[in-house]
Amino acid sequence: MAQTINSSRLFNASCLAIITTAFSFSIRAGILPQLATEFGLTAEQLGFINSMFFFGFPISMVIGGIVYHSIGPKIIMQVAVVAHTVGILLTIYAGGYMGLLISTFFIGFGNGCTEAACNPMIADMYTSSKLNKMLGRFHMWFPGGIVIGSLISKFMTDAGASWQTQIWVLMIPTVIYAFLFFGQAFPRPKVEGVTSLAKNFQAMLTPLYIFIFCCMALTAITEFGPNQWVNVVLNSSGADPMLVLALTFGVMTLGRLFTGPVVDVVGQTGVLLGGAFLAAIGIYLFSTVTGPAAYLAAVIFGLGVCFNWPTVIGFVAQRVPLSGALGMSIIGGVGMLSTSIFQPFIGSWIDKAHAEYAAQGLSGSALELAAGQETLSTMLTFPIILIVLFSVLWFWAGNPKGGHVEETLVAEQPQL
Repeated sequence: MAQTINSSRLFNASCLAIITTAFSFSIRAGILPQLATEFGLTAEQLGFINSMFFFGFPISMVIGGIVYHSIGPKIIMQVAVVAHTVGILLTIYAGGYMGLLISTFFIGFGNGCTEAACNPMIADMYTSSKLNKMLGRFHMWFPGGIVIGSLISKFMTDAGASWQTQIWVLMIPTVIYAFLFFGQAFPRPKVEGVTSLAKNFQAMLTPLYIFIFCCMALTAITEFGPNQWVNVVLNSSGADPMLVLALTFGVMTLGRLFTGPVVDVVGQTGVLLGGAFLAAIGIYLFSTVTGPAAYLAAVIFGLGVCFNWPTVIGFVAQRVPLSGALGMSIIGGVGMLSTSIFQPFIGSWIDKAHAEYAAQGLSGSALELAAGQETLSTMLTFPIILIVLFSVLWFWAGNPKGGHVEETLVAEQPQL
């Protein structure tokens, strides 16, 4: 007799899994200064550690997208549990730079498995009338989990907790989601529609897909670049960097609940172009203001990056439908890979700006503020390029509304 599928339990487990991803992002951002002090790391070395998080993610995400229809979500999530647990333990007991590189890669790999498995699994569990609502509730927990993780990291740091203690917090959602998944029956993959890998790859070689592929690389680093380094570059700005991070992702959490209606009104390309403008304004303000004004910059920046990741995925679903789940996994994967590649560059920008302003005689908090704002000014290049690219996309592909995407494709799109 077939085991009954407990959709509610599987959904809750998926939410806890993506909360683990969010915690790994925000708590790691919060402990970067402690890691630098304890292990004597430069900002560039911190960048390489960050890059391992974003490098492991696309590898497992792409692999998961390829094998999902053949092995199903159960095995993929078992791999996620192992990768998260190994990564957390190796981080806690890392003896130095190399240990942190390896452990961070494992955590990123587990995060990618979560994205590859949970999105299509949720789509397989719910009818079309509930699908968009449940996907929205699932994806809100990435920024929502980052808000919670940022506050946890801030309070633990203020209380004098070690960075190892903060990393232990990641085990809480990991153990819970592993328990909730254990022994459960998983829905069978929907092998219908665009499940041919040959057709997927053919669609991915079209000019429009290649163009949006390049756009996604810059969309991701625009979102994750400033956020991942917020505790380093804003530490001397007069605003609490972890509160800035929490506010940014708080805005994203609320906003992503309304992605569908916003895209229906403004249009996909309109959302992408508008988001690039707001992101540019937010990063510019981060690079120029100090004190409470940084919180206003956080709101503007949060609105700028709020919709663009899921909207790019939705654009692929609607305008390059034959790319299927694999095409959307690849788009999500290149976003994370781009973020991985740019992390050491951002770290080197911080080191270079630090050296330049130190040579000018600055020291202490004035030096840290000047170096941080200089780095943010450099990051402004990303959304400015996106403004140009999305303007080209507007004239090339038009401004399609978001309400008529094929149901099976939307169901399988991996979002953050």
